[in-house]
Formats: sequence, C-alpha cells, structure tokens
Amino acid sequence: MSYLHLSFYSAFTLSSLGLAFHRTHLISALLCLESMILSIYIALAIWPIQTQSSISTVFTILSILILTFSACEAGT
Repeated sequence: MSYLHLSFYSAFTLSSLGLAFHRTHLISALLCLESMILSIYIALAIWPIQTQSSISTVFTILSILILTFSACEAGT
C-alpha cells in the first residue's frame, strides 16, 4: 500500500470516527461529513492517474458529481 492510499484511507477513517463520536454537535458532524466527501473526491480524482486508465472522463464526471452533492449537503 502506498502512502497516498494510506493517507486517503486514514482521512476517511478519521472522519467516520469523528462522525461517530461527535454526533451531538451538528457543526462537528457536518464537518466530518464534508471531510469524508472530500477524501472520496480526491481519491476518485487521483485514481485514473495512478492506474493509467483510458476511461478518465468517467472518473472526472463521477468526481464532479460527488463534489456537487457535497456542496448541496454543505448548503443544507
């Protein structure tokens, strides 16, 4: 496992643990959800580059869609 994968997995894990422990405070829970979404976004944006995939446009559209949903989640 590379350091890049370890950093994404640890960011997502720490965000989910923060969400589990800070459910009583709404702002803390929303910040944890936002960091989970951002770690997923960065992982999807980097994945085609690391695998040297030819279908990078699908991952680009998917990552933009996830970023749009995270903006809607943050707006609510």
